[in-house]
Amino acid sequence: MPEPTVGFPAAAADFPGKVLEGIEEDLLRYGLGVVRLDEPLPNDHFRKLGSALGTAIPETAPAVQSYVEDGVVLNLLADAGITQDVSLQPFASNPLSLHSEGSGRSVADQPRYIVLMCVEPGDNSASTVLVPMDEVAAGLDAEDLRLLRATRYADAPGVPTVVRARGDHTVFSFRDFQQDALRWVCEAEGATPDAVNGALGRLLARMYDARGVSGVLWSRGLLVVIDNTRFFHGRTAGLPHAAARTRHLKRLRIR
Repeated sequence: MPEPTVGFPAAAADFPGKVLEGIEEDLLRYGLGVVRLDEPLPNDHFRKLGSALGTAIPETAPAVQSYVEDGVVLNLLADAGITQDVSLQPFASNPLSLHSEGSGRSVADQPRYIVLMCVEPGDNSASTVLVPMDEVAAGLDAEDLRLLRATRYADAPGVPTVVRARGDHTVFSFRDFQQDALRWVCEAEGATPDAVNGALGRLLARMYDARGVSGVLWSRGLLVVIDNTRFFHGRTAGLPHAAARTRHLKRLRIR
């Protein structure tokens, strides 16, 4: 992970230009940008930073509306306890499985960047986990990659294949569904169910055993921009009981 740009004041006159100066090169080189702000940004500045990177994606899911501000800012408050409800897992204290954001959507509707900013690190000790997609791809053989380049979710028309190329990088549109079944279709020549299921299984194993994994230990004012075409992300478990301070991140998804 790149070293953060430190001590940048949220109220600086040249905001967001100075923040972007500190992270644009790192986004290009690493797929990550990290800034340590003096204080968390107010929503108008946070949205302004997002708009400098692209267009913010509205948060429209009914289950999250009580956590949404200004239509696009999602407050990730760890206040849902332990839950298996997928729609509430971003707010839970149990771990969040590795995934690329919006894997069940078309490429045009998937975010390019995920912007996370810490308002309150809380007492539940959960960390964000980042797994480089290139490292995952490096652990799969040519036949697995051939099959996954022709495999997509069956229940989401218009979604990309599990594996695709973007320049020199291998991009995955995939998530660990854990106990839920994944229905897929594969258009590769000679593909059999056993072969495709084997490739998907090896992909999952490699996601959790890749090199270059990093963790974000959140602190107030820390802002991280993740390239969704370069990293899987997830979350470690937090404390299962109520904490005196609840972890609070703000999120923007940028296309």
